[in-house]
Amino acid sequence: MPLGTAWSKTWTFFEENWHEGNIGIMGPRTHAAWLCSVVFDGARSFEGVTPDLELHCARVNDSAKKLFLKPTVSPEEWVKLAREGIKRFDKDAALYIRPMYWAENEGPWVQAHDPESTRWCLSIYEAPMRTPKGFSITLSPYRRPTLETMPVDAKAGCLYPNNSRSLFEAHARGFDNAIVCDMLGNVAELATSNIFMAKDGIVFTPISNGTFLAGITRQRVIGLIRQSGVTVIEKTLAYQDFEKADEIFATGNYSKVVPVTRIGERSLPFGPLYTKARELYWAFAHS
Repeated sequence: MPLGTAWSKTWTFFEENWHEGNIGIMGPRTHAAWLCSVVFDGARSFEGVTPDLELHCARVNDSAKKLFLKPTVSPEEWVKLAREGIKRFDKDAALYIRPMYWAENEGPWVQAHDPESTRWCLSIYEAPMRTPKGFSITLSPYRRPTLETMPVDAKAGCLYPNNSRSLFEAHARGFDNAIVCDMLGNVAELATSNIFMAKDGIVFTPISNGTFLAGITRQRVIGLIRQSGVTVIEKTLAYQDFEKADEIFATGNYSKVVPVTRIGERSLPFGPLYTKARELYWAFAHS
C-alpha cells in the first residue's frame, strides 16, 4: 500500500466485540509497544477458500508459549472467529487473517513482561493477492540470528525489523528482495518468505536448521510437489547454488507461490517446476 493512503477495509475482534477500521489498541505503556512482546500469525482467504487456516491458528498459540505469553484462545476458537469475521467482507475479497497475542504489562524486571497480562485480538483486512509477475533478488549482508540470540522458532514481531533492514538495503541497490543467510553463511530464506530452487529437474530448499521458520505454505508445497512425483531435497545450500539454479521461487502466507525472475544480473524464466508448484497449491487450496 502506498504511503499516505488510507488503510484497507479492516475488522478487528478485540475485547468481546468486532470493531471496524484501524482501531488503536496498544498504548505507550503497553509492554509490546515498546519492548516487542508480540506474536502473530497470518492466514489467507481468497477466491472463497482459507487454506490451512487451522494450522495458522494453532501456530500462533505455539508462538505465544515460546515468548512466555499465555495463550487464552483455543485454535478452534480462532478458526470460528476468523470464519465469522470473513463474512463481514465481500464474498470474493482477498483477505489477510492475523491473530495476535501481546503482553500489556511489564513484570518486576521491566524488560520481562507479566505473562498474566497477555491480551489478544484477531484482525482481518483486505489485502489483494499479488500478481505473480516475478521479482528480483540479491544477497543480503545481514544474517538470520540463532535460537540462542532471538526467538526464531516463533512468529515473533521482534524478528521483523531485521527483515526490513534486508529489504531496505536490497531496494537501495535496485532489487525487490534478498536472500538472507544464517550465521554460518548458509542460505536460510528470503527477507519475506521461504525460498526454493530447481536444478536439472530436482527441487531444492534450505533445510530447517533452527534459524528460520519452516513455513506452513512451504511444508504444504513440499508435500504437493513430492506427491506429484518430483524429487524435493531439503539440504544446506549456498548463495552460489541459487546463482546457478534453473529456476527459483518463493512460498509464504501473503502471496503463496511466486517466481523469482532475476538473481543478481541474471534473468530467470517462469520455469516448469515453479508453474507446477503454483498449480498444485491452487488445486489444493480449492479442493
